[in-house]
Amino acid sequence: MKFKTLLLCSAVLLGFNNPAQAKLEEQKITAAIEQSMARFDVPGMAVAVVAEGELVYAKGFGVRHLDSKEPVTAETLFGIASNTKAFTSAALAMLVDQGKLSWDDKVIDHLPEFRLYDAYATREMTIRDLLSHRSGLGLGQGDLMIWPDTDKSVDDIIAGLQHLKPQSSFRSTYAYNNLMFVTAGEVVARVSGMSWQDFIEQKMLTPLGMKQSRAGFSRIDDDNDNYATGHIPLNGKLHPFFVNYLEDFRGAGAIASNVKEMSLWLNTQLNAGVMANGETLFSAKQQQQMWQPHINRPVSKAAFAATRQQFSGYGLGWSIVDYHGYKRVGHGGGILGMVSQVSLLPEKKLGVVVLSNQQAFAALSAVTEEIFEQALELEDKDYVERFAERHFKGKEQAYANAKAALVEDYQSALPPIYYTGTLHDAWYGDVVIEQLDGKLRIDFTHTKRLKGELQHHSGNSFIVKWDEPLLEADAFIHFTLDEQNKVHSAKMHAVSTEVTDFSFDFRNLDLRPKKLSR
Repeated sequence: MKFKTLLLCSAVLLGFNNPAQAKLEEQKITAAIEQSMARFDVPGMAVAVVAEGELVYAKGFGVRHLDSKEPVTAETLFGIASNTKAFTSAALAMLVDQGKLSWDDKVIDHLPEFRLYDAYATREMTIRDLLSHRSGLGLGQGDLMIWPDTDKSVDDIIAGLQHLKPQSSFRSTYAYNNLMFVTAGEVVARVSGMSWQDFIEQKMLTPLGMKQSRAGFSRIDDDNDNYATGHIPLNGKLHPFFVNYLEDFRGAGAIASNVKEMSLWLNTQLNAGVMANGETLFSAKQQQQMWQPHINRPVSKAAFAATRQQFSGYGLGWSIVDYHGYKRVGHGGGILGMVSQVSLLPEKKLGVVVLSNQQAFAALSAVTEEIFEQALELEDKDYVERFAERHFKGKEQAYANAKAALVEDYQSALPPIYYTGTLHDAWYGDVVIEQLDGKLRIDFTHTKRLKGELQHHSGNSFIVKWDEPLLEADAFIHFTLDEQNKVHSAKMHAVSTEVTDFSFDFRNLDLRPKKLSR
């Protein structure tokens, strides 16, 4: 689509007042944003830059919703998704400062019902472990308990943890996992005596001056309609797609905010926990804990070549890397149709936040890199085109690979009725297979969006085509039958791990007829 007519721009503050800020040029930043939006087909984006304790750039571009055409401003609320994790870590840091807990407290001391599959990990898991992705659980393991839009309570989620078989030994390997942050949010609630949502809003957002931000989209004021709707590209067209923006993710990803208010959060981080009003939100001592690596990650050849990266690690709710000789602290966040990025260079007192209502994360990265290029006076590169080439080439290959995985064999090994029944997974719950109007249907009973049709693939294998194609989560389901031709078990996995979000963790399900479930 043509964005020349949609690039409506709203600025709340702009001013480069000292030498450190003077390296940033407003026109270049704006040009990079507009170029990135057009190249990646992003309907709306908001960007804020802080430098030396001041908000020097805060603008909104494009529209909140393709149909309504309402403009994005610096006060438009977006789901910040996993950038919520840093707030949860800071909430725990505040409780550490108050002497109510320690980073090395055992989780079971605060959540007696907490259990993992491994007894040793259950006994030894600390608050620090929860926040550093070193639990032994795999990437996104268990996310189907919270994604997308399930009916499970926090108690249900914590009860399900004990059935998730670890993918690595405890504390040995980095693997991004949302459920540990959901658990961490519940620790905040138990220790503070307030819900995680109330603690975030009353003890953090209010003193920070983040008056419009909320710990969940459902908590946005009724008279505030200045929020964005996500958009998903499919078959060459953008489709508005509103979900309840990670209410279930709680401490892992539920916060809604805007770039103007996120700038207050960035400056507090860059000022070692001291807020704009001069009061301390959390101590510099605790920030040091949050900003030091607690688990290492491998450095890719591409990262070394691009930024001379020497190390990569994860702290407590923050990613920490070496960036052209500077320490870079940040995080990304993604939900269906919406992504966010926060990037800080503490030595330069510089921070950037980018929020958008399309899920092309590369568009945000390109904008951030263009800003950092100016600030550090790096070699001039066209980051928009660099990221676009990689992004679109990768998408084309991913869709081609997914298509190549399909075969045309429409005759199943047995009549459809043989595959029907209620299957059960110990941590997710019931999945119903039934025959309706001659077709096999699947129903994930805790997830209203996971309903679809089984189309035969080969033998006793089918492909699940979800009723909502924008999920881009087509999955194989492979049935194992016993000698009486009754379903003994079923395993699932995404048709394409390149196309489908890792939080659709079908791969970790162990589905069995309810009477045989373990």
